[in-house]
Amino acid sequence: MKSYSFPLFFLLIVCSESGSPPEKEQASALEQPKQDKQKTKLPVPTPTPVVTTPASKTTEAPKTDEFLGPQECLDKKLTRASCDLMFCPPWQRCVQGHCSCKPPYLCPTEGVEPVCGTNHRSYTSYCQVMAVSCRTTKPLFSHFGKECKENIPKFQSSLDSTTGVIKIFLPDGKGGGENLLVCQELWDVAAANVACKEHKYSLGAASVDFVDYNFLVNNTDNKDLPNNCVNIHCQGYETSLAECEIYNKVNSSGRSVAAATCYKDPPEECGFTCANQKCISLNQTCDGVDDCGDRSDEMCCKKCRNGAFRCKTGICLHKEAVGDKQIDCLDGADESQKHLTAFSQVSSNHVRVELQLKTSLRSGAAASDRATSQQSPSEYISRKNETRANREHLEAKLFCGIPNRDIVDDTETDVRGRTSRRKRVVGGIPANPTQIQWQVALEENRRIDCGGAYIGGCWVLTAAHCVRQNPSAFKVKFSLWKKFRAQGTTDIVPVEDIRIHPNYVPATYENDIALVKLEKLPFKEECLEDNPAVRAVCVPWTTQLFQPNHTCSISGWGRTADGRSAQVLLWANVSLISGCESAYGDRFKPGMMCAGDLEGNVDSCQGDSGGPLVCEDELGVSYLWGIVSWGERCGQQGFPGVYTQVAHYFEWIRLHTGWSAVTRFNS
Repeated sequence: MKSYSFPLFFLLIVCSESGSPPEKEQASALEQPKQDKQKTKLPVPTPTPVVTTPASKTTEAPKTDEFLGPQECLDKKLTRASCDLMFCPPWQRCVQGHCSCKPPYLCPTEGVEPVCGTNHRSYTSYCQVMAVSCRTTKPLFSHFGKECKENIPKFQSSLDSTTGVIKIFLPDGKGGGENLLVCQELWDVAAANVACKEHKYSLGAASVDFVDYNFLVNNTDNKDLPNNCVNIHCQGYETSLAECEIYNKVNSSGRSVAAATCYKDPPEECGFTCANQKCISLNQTCDGVDDCGDRSDEMCCKKCRNGAFRCKTGICLHKEAVGDKQIDCLDGADESQKHLTAFSQVSSNHVRVELQLKTSLRSGAAASDRATSQQSPSEYISRKNETRANREHLEAKLFCGIPNRDIVDDTETDVRGRTSRRKRVVGGIPANPTQIQWQVALEENRRIDCGGAYIGGCWVLTAAHCVRQNPSAFKVKFSLWKKFRAQGTTDIVPVEDIRIHPNYVPATYENDIALVKLEKLPFKEECLEDNPAVRAVCVPWTTQLFQPNHTCSISGWGRTADGRSAQVLLWANVSLISGCESAYGDRFKPGMMCAGDLEGNVDSCQGDSGGPLVCEDELGVSYLWGIVSWGERCGQQGFPGVYTQVAHYFEWIRLHTGWSAVTRFNS
């Protein structure tokens, strides 16, 4: 199969000019706001001035668009449930690339507020009621609060059939509540979609409308219009306006209030067909607003309109999502400092809105309407804050991908007793003795020919061609620096079990991946003592997390450029490379990937097999992106190293290790 003269293939690591990864490529962010056309809607029987933002238009759409694409992505009909590209909410989990409903009991129970459902039942948390709603496909959330008897009024919304005006009843959580209109300020297609879906229009809204409140009062027979309105901001996934952010009550007089025209029939011309078959105009795609109602208009974008933020996976986020302390891009780019700088004005606006969220209704009067001393409709609890808290709780269950910084730059080789020191190598290949804290050495009968990566608990990932079904012959060495001599932080752990992928093909290296289960310590559930020089690397759940040309690192004790076996742990930077099929032909199988460079200056070689290819996201979290597998000789020009793509085997890894051991966000 391989042209190597060695039975095992590992990385050849050639010294790079700098030991620091180059600056990652920054995604395009800011675009000029688009100018939506407006129209006037005349209700019957009394004319009412209405300003409308169309959700579809009948003019012929351009055949190409500088923002939308590529076509191969559009053909996949991706939606917000496609968790290969975006995160599931806390009441769902990612299963085979699709967000699926969780059982309610899996929701966090710490630091949450009780919730009242429209079915008169009380729920422990917002996550729990949303999990039930997800499984029943019916809106259940009414309001935060413990009072939930039948005589306690629940959230309601109405949509006037003549004017399209939206009205809501917002409970106060204490048995009362208030009828309110919706203010114009944050009303958009995403919110209008939710309002229309709540009233049985499955494809949401055709247009977003705004009606002058004074004209509405003076020219219609509707004499029971509420005097006040509130802002409502929706993400688009909600099944009821009750699930959206509701805040900042003000007097409606002199304002425009929200209305909507619901989607009934498709227009004559369709600029963009959503995954749910709704038609919208082309200029509503890639603007960060969920116009489709399933987010399919924001999933495949070359760049973003209207100041929206583009994730590297091609998703456009609303500008308010940048810097809101909730990760939306898979790699965390929307929360990274360098992108927050580019969106400084957006972040400033977001802080202002957050301040309104926290103060206006909690204070008992709207900040912008304090002179009237109106009481707030409810003790405001942000749905988004609840979701953020749930996410933080779930993420805290698994600590991975962050090395111990207190020791990573320490040059002492014996943290727990010895005093020998070695000068740290700068700009070269030798690693610091405690630098790569998830790297392990796999020893078979006192011989080290392979590496591996510690993924937490009692589990190590390595290549299938490195192991055999004889656990007693193997030991795993943690925090090993010199190949043939332990240092003070080195731990040696026996192996309990070896689980080779059932479809591994030795002749072709297809499915070249194996799990090594460590023996537990006597009378304990742990498999190794707490060690400041050992940390787990994260397991990626999607093959879209890192894109081609991303700079990652490889490490191992394999052969160097001069053909000699390394005496200390070496590392180097490599780039992810797409299109390996052209180099390797039919030898390149699903689940394989390439990294290095086409010139062969940096590669893996014999002795590195099973070792980690690690990529770091925008927030500094490291993921095990690949496992050293095979290649065409070492450093052969035009033939980069081939790695097992770990994310491709996420479901298999999860099946053996459990949810909590492998994923932070989609558990």
